[in-house]
Amino acid sequence: MLEDLTQRLESTFRKLRGYGKLSEKNIEDSMREIRRALLEADVNYTVVKDFVATVQEKALGQEVLQSVTPGQMVVKIVHDELVRLLGSSAMQIRTAGIPPTIVMLAGLQGSGKTTFAAKLANFLRKRGQKPMLVAADVYRPAAIEQLKVLGRSLNIPVYDEGLSDPVKIAFNAVSVARQQFCDTIILDTAGRLHIDQAMMDELVKIKNRIRPHEILFVADGMTGQDAVNTAKEFVQRLNFDGVVLTKMDGDARGGAALSIRAVTGKPIKFMGIGEKLDEVEQFYPDRMASRILGMGDVVTLVEKAQATIDEEKAKKLEQKLRKAEFDLEDFRDQLQQIKKMGSLESLLKMIPGVSRQLKGVTVDDGQLIRVEAIINSMTTEERHNPKILNGSRRKRIASGSGTRVQDVNQLMNQFQQMRKMMKQMKGKSFKGMGMPFGLA
Repeated sequence: MLEDLTQRLESTFRKLRGYGKLSEKNIEDSMREIRRALLEADVNYTVVKDFVATVQEKALGQEVLQSVTPGQMVVKIVHDELVRLLGSSAMQIRTAGIPPTIVMLAGLQGSGKTTFAAKLANFLRKRGQKPMLVAADVYRPAAIEQLKVLGRSLNIPVYDEGLSDPVKIAFNAVSVARQQFCDTIILDTAGRLHIDQAMMDELVKIKNRIRPHEILFVADGMTGQDAVNTAKEFVQRLNFDGVVLTKMDGDARGGAALSIRAVTGKPIKFMGIGEKLDEVEQFYPDRMASRILGMGDVVTLVEKAQATIDEEKAKKLEQKLRKAEFDLEDFRDQLQQIKKMGSLESLLKMIPGVSRQLKGVTVDDGQLIRVEAIINSMTTEERHNPKILNGSRRKRIASGSGTRVQDVNQLMNQFQQMRKMMKQMKGKSFKGMGMPFGLA
């Protein structure tokens, strides 16, 4: 996500930090590089022009030019302006005074509306709500079945009336939601490959009939300026309340994220960061600005850890660490919790400074799967007491896990080094080490 832009900006800022004192020429040269980086990231030209002009005006102020660390001051200005451009603060979904809250999704076909509907339902349920999905896309082949399959996989109810009138389906769904005590309705509407009058008329009819509390425009983050142009059309006809950017895990440029709010005046509320149904994040402008500038995102990392960690297991693990009784079963539990938090690469990039060090490095998530397979191929006794792992046992474990004996040996060497380190730390504070790899 946004890797190309991040690398270009980091290169520019390194040059700035190298100057003991900044001159107007230094700043102008840097602004030219920032402008080029933003345009290559497919950011809207008008947005880039206004952004660079504002940053340059502030950077030429006496406070920067006379600062002890002028390069850092410019970075701060760019960060603050990025936050402003992205929306200043996170925006929540509006809720109804009397349930159910009606959330209507709109966008072009292929933008990821149906998958996001399921992701949003999962996201809201984790926060104590009881959502219901509504299949109102009666034109796309298998759209209704896709939503029903997603609903079953999450154990979330899906309302559909087959190939009926979408306006009628949406209206009837409200009554059914009340009967089933669902407090949120997520309406998956039809899209087209391009904007047409029939689609817009239908969306307006649905809006007027059920009066949704929240209309979210779902845009494919990989389409760049096309997503921004489409959003302009939708906001004129539908006047939606917020934007969802999907497929942001595959967008190395990120122009849509930096343009869409400035062009439409509507806040970004969510972004999809992967294909799995739990890979969706609420959008925080300050955190996104930090990611773009390669500063990481520790707050989101901690939130992911807190949402994933089993507190009871964490307490038991802390006790084991204090007594130096950490075994391979505990190690496997930690690996499983890391996997639930997302890909290793995405997690590492949330740590400040790591993004720069990972440049050109491929992070292999398959390594976690191989390690888990090796441990799963052991008996309970072997996991609790690795000392009994002789040559024949290791050969059996390698065969059972589809790996090599060398892989088993490497894992055991690393594990023994870890245990040795823990014994040296015995009696010291282990606060926070109940989280995977000490994420506190």
